[in-house]
Amino acid sequence: MLQGRGCRAVHLLSLLVRTLFLITARGGSKGVPRKNLRELGGISLTGFKAISALKSKNCTRLIVSTDSPEIQENARRYGAEAPFTRPTELATDTAKTVDVIAHAMEWIETNTIERYDALMLLEPASPFARALDYDAAVELMLARDADVVVGVRPVEVNSVFVGPLDEQGRMSSIIDKMKQRTTARRQDLPQEFTMNAALYLMKWGYFKEHRDIYYDGGATYGYVMPAEYSVEIDTLMDLRRAEFMVEKGYVDLSHWKD
Repeated sequence: MLQGRGCRAVHLLSLLVRTLFLITARGGSKGVPRKNLRELGGISLTGFKAISALKSKNCTRLIVSTDSPEIQENARRYGAEAPFTRPTELATDTAKTVDVIAHAMEWIETNTIERYDALMLLEPASPFARALDYDAAVELMLARDADVVVGVRPVEVNSVFVGPLDEQGRMSSIIDKMKQRTTARRQDLPQEFTMNAALYLMKWGYFKEHRDIYYDGGATYGYVMPAEYSVEIDTLMDLRRAEFMVEKGYVDLSHWKD
């Protein structure tokens, strides 16, 4: 396992953007108890995010925000810092991610002289983001002058075929959309995407001003990741699926174990 504090010093000469990498991992989880400490291939979900972050050439510092001493210790084993304990009010089911981000940023600005260009939010529930994904997201931010870059994955079913049933169970809204499409063949419909929770990169000043990840759609870009690296674990079934993908080699663990 990786040891030490902060990100690898060897990367400091090649930084593109001074980026604070922030792992958010609260202790409680209803869908999968102790989720952020569960292991895949011998690595905890928190560990996956820490290892890949430390391999990124854009990681200036890596910290974890958690209310759990056990998660703090686990994160430190993989090289992350745990410089503070998240307040109880930010560790509930109803706590907002933006408030957790703001707390970490305010702690950094109040307790250190360090300043950053951007923040990379990492959630252990989507463990398989690689260092190359983080660096590509930074490159996209620079190339497009984006305020936000979010990891996304292709969806299997176009939104033309998705919608609610009414109170009687009728498919009226779905069928109405199907009738309005301009092409008869579903394979001719454009590919659609959704967020995969693997990475959220935002300019520091943008978030401070708006306290919102999705404030400006025109300045928010999606970084497309393969489906196999976009697994999000919210239930025990999701965890079993992730275990299967690791065991069968669909996820290449050399990104974390080399």
